[in-house]
Amino acid sequence: MPDKVPPHDDEVERATLSAMLMDSGAVAAALQILDPLDFSSKRHQLIFEAVQDLTDKGLTADILSVTESLKQKGRLEESGGAAYVADLTSVISSGANIEFYAESVAGYSLRRALLRVAGDLRLKVFDESTESRIILEEAQQRILELNDNRQTLHYRSTRQIIPAAIDIIEKQYYSKQEYTGIPSGFRGLDTLTSGFHPQEFIIIGARPSRGKTAIALNMAAHISIHKKIPAAFFTLEMPDVALAQRLITSEARIDADKIRKKLLRESEFAKLVNTAGDISEAPLYIVDMPNMRLLDLRSQARRLRAQQKVEIIFIDYLGLIRLDNTATPKWDQISEISRSLKSLARELDIPLVTLVQLTREAEKEQPNLSAIRDSGAIEQDADLVMFLQWPDEAAGKKKEEQKQETVKTDGVSVNLLLRKNRNGPTGDVALTFMRNYTKFESRAREESYSQ
Repeated sequence: MPDKVPPHDDEVERATLSAMLMDSGAVAAALQILDPLDFSSKRHQLIFEAVQDLTDKGLTADILSVTESLKQKGRLEESGGAAYVADLTSVISSGANIEFYAESVAGYSLRRALLRVAGDLRLKVFDESTESRIILEEAQQRILELNDNRQTLHYRSTRQIIPAAIDIIEKQYYSKQEYTGIPSGFRGLDTLTSGFHPQEFIIIGARPSRGKTAIALNMAAHISIHKKIPAAFFTLEMPDVALAQRLITSEARIDADKIRKKLLRESEFAKLVNTAGDISEAPLYIVDMPNMRLLDLRSQARRLRAQQKVEIIFIDYLGLIRLDNTATPKWDQISEISRSLKSLARELDIPLVTLVQLTREAEKEQPNLSAIRDSGAIEQDADLVMFLQWPDEAAGKKKEEQKQETVKTDGVSVNLLLRKNRNGPTGDVALTFMRNYTKFESRAREESYSQ
């Protein structure tokens, strides 16, 4: 629509600048919401920028200081001149409504930004040399960037915050649930964490083929099948049908090898069918997308949260998530993905459990936070970090002792090492891995934990 003037309101922009020139408190409020380019008028951009510069230097922004600042930069005439700056103070009588004015300016700025994005995309839609999928991804990415850039800083007094905090404490006090968060199904872990809580970014690490997928799937099964809490499982490595088959045999406690070798008894087959029926009724949603891009993952997660009301998401695993810009160094890519997933957990207000691989050093000694592969950002972003430690990885254990232990029990003793817990204690959780069923369980008679 070339005949249309881009959305703006000159009077609202003048009122915003007027409030800022009259009230230093209004300056602080406006700077939290606006940038110079949010103003449609070039002269308003220059005046706002002058106020911003003076404030950054610890100086008061008024008619004289702003005029002098613009004069020193040689931008006074371009900003309308000294008379125009002085005239701004007569637009309103106080800075009381600065947030309303600033939000209005920001709103018009967002509309103009959307108009630019739409125009760019319109041109690309008619360019048949560009794949439709690429255009769609760019549209999603640019809209997402606009949303992220428009998140303004807000502060609240404790008078405003405390009632909400007390409300949460009161709900937890009167709740009949054993844990305040979503239980993982492993008592020792839930005792340490009191379950997985909204906005938490949770990391489970292990070496390749050392049980990451199995323990995450066990948790997802407990949450969705037994607790009836909607959950999603993003599988970037294993096909969804193979994942479902593992889930069925694990829940039914039937040796998966019997299926491959056609050794199933009739009673076992019937048990598998019944278990499959129970699982099909569970609110568990599996997303099977190899080579998933970060943008797609975020989009799918938002859709599952909005449409299926999922309360926890599992991602298997972080190292397989891709960015559009593959030229970026691996360290920087992982750091960006980690920050984005942390941000997603906060945005959706749910726990996000992500699997990661550990370095080879984790096989030689007890793993710590530095054992996470590719980036130190993960350990910084995470709220909970835990590692699976197998008998052959435990320091000081002889191979003969490991062999005897495996023979003596129905499964293998494994430790889940909680090495970071932002809101509580850390410790080691004793588990048993039932190899035949690919299933982790709390270790018999050792459901307590060490701190």
